Amino acid sequence: MATDTPLDRFKAVLGGAARALADEPEVELAFTADAPTQSGKHLKVPMPARALPAEQVAEARGFADQFALRLRLHDAALHARAAPADATARAVFDAVEFARVEALGSRGYAGIGENLASALDVRLRSDPITRARTRDEVPLSTALSLLVREALTGVAPPTAAEGGLAMVREWIAGRTDLAALELAIDDQRAFQSLTRKLLEDLQLVEGEQLPDDGEDSEGEEQGEEGGDEGENEEGESEGGEGEAQVEARGQERDAEEQDGEGQEVESDDFDDVDGEPGDDGEEGMQPVRPNRPPTDLNAQFDYRIWSTQFDEIVAATDLCDADELVRLRGYLDQQLVHLQSAVSKLANRLQRRLMAQQNRSWDFDQEEGLLDAARLARVVVSPGQSLSYKVERDTEFRDTIVTLLIDNSGSMRGRPISIAAISADILARTLERCGVKTEILGFTTRAWKGGQSREAWLAAGRPPQPGRLNDVRHIVYKKADEPWRRARANLGLMMREGLLKENIDGEALLWAHARMMARPEERRILMVISDGAPVDDSTLSVNSGSYLERHLRQVIDWIEKRSTVELVAIGIGHDVTRYYARAVTIMDAEQLGGTMIEQLAALFDAE
Repeated sequence: MATDTPLDRFKAVLGGAARALADEPEVELAFTADAPTQSGKHLKVPMPARALPAEQVAEARGFADQFALRLRLHDAALHARAAPADATARAVFDAVEFARVEALGSRGYAGIGENLASALDVRLRSDPITRARTRDEVPLSTALSLLVREALTGVAPPTAAEGGLAMVREWIAGRTDLAALELAIDDQRAFQSLTRKLLEDLQLVEGEQLPDDGEDSEGEEQGEEGGDEGENEEGESEGGEGEAQVEARGQERDAEEQDGEGQEVESDDFDDVDGEPGDDGEEGMQPVRPNRPPTDLNAQFDYRIWSTQFDEIVAATDLCDADELVRLRGYLDQQLVHLQSAVSKLANRLQRRLMAQQNRSWDFDQEEGLLDAARLARVVVSPGQSLSYKVERDTEFRDTIVTLLIDNSGSMRGRPISIAAISADILARTLERCGVKTEILGFTTRAWKGGQSREAWLAAGRPPQPGRLNDVRHIVYKKADEPWRRARANLGLMMREGLLKENIDGEALLWAHARMMARPEERRILMVISDGAPVDDSTLSVNSGSYLERHLRQVIDWIEKRSTVELVAIGIGHDVTRYYARAVTIMDAEQLGGTMIEQLAALFDAE
């Protein structure tokens, strides 16, 4: 008889604690390698290693307690009715409410408070507040969440966020009284009214009347009924927290700041940044993908690279031995058996459409050309009869190459990168049947936090404004002329632990574009699969916070306006339509395969 492992026992204890804390016997808890999520009574928390390291155990406990407290103390329906429509205001509204829930739940329970602090530390690792250089780069939702937490519990914010908070603390304190929120911490409806007042004080919303639900009893019964009532609304509320990465608007800038920022590249002004509703509630764990309007791009922006000495363009087979590639490919196939069937059906439709465009057609009854076999009888009977020939028509289907450029950053870890790999695999196989050359590329960095480039910069005495400060790694999974069967195992490399790090999108686009321009094909299509903007902590810590993103916009603009390459992008979970003219955003990675095929079909169908 098999015995439970320590991990199984920990999961059982964690699930029991969550059910007790939520006062809900139907709560189900599972481990995940992706971002932690809550969907109604189904909780997914980070899976610790088999040895159960103390830090990872505390992280799992923190997210389990966080989700359980929301089930018990948060009324999703009431929250949804009072939430503002504006994306930035909604992000702040969500963040403040969840700060209330966690503060209320941790009162009198030191263990819960410590667990929640562990989960907060994980979320802040990739939050822009930890690397903000100006007030405009501080996400207002994160800042207010931490300040409200401090006001309600008396616990100081984490050290990593102190620098960012210092830039906005006085500005917020001068416009609103956060201490007043503590008076209504036990009453969600009253707390919402105070939060709306806070939003008005910060000029995020105009004065609006809250919905009149005074006759409803759900506000007073939120502890018992909040989790059961309207699980759909729960999902919507959870989705709103993903907008906690939305950056501050900064409407109250001083005139002197505006004058100074206009003269320095690293302090450029970003007046309005909108988030996208519907992001997953714990997306703060992932590298943040700021979305800024394209008008921010300065045509004179000078992109620099500190050193290319440590960069590499490498084949997948050079990063992993053949046996491990086969094992990783098998693991990839096991993960996505059901998806492979669905995407294959869609790929077959694309194949039929492409083959139809390549069908041979003829003009008959011509005076010269190839002898028409259907007219042989007429030739025998009347040899002098003309118009017995046929001529093949020119097909409009041009010689084509498709390059799939896949973001190999850490935020793609888990299901998104698995689905991207299998979708690229099936698409390459389909296009090969149709005579369309396909290349599959990936991009990431060789190291976290700068690698050898940063070491060289430190040794040089930290010169200011070094530009890109990391070692880029560009990976060739399949060459255009390489048969699919020979490159099939290479895609398993994306499943390798430690491969996915940071991403510098602008340079990756230029690299993929240069490879395509060296090809002889008449038509070139570049499809980018990503989950937002470039993120590299080493580069952004010593340059302006928008350094890499501005370069990406410049590269995209150049390709779309001046190059013959047709550029299309698919964003997973984040809005890429702000960057690419031809783009689509999907919120669920499961949609990726079908979306890739639809986008290619639309391109091939276009004139």
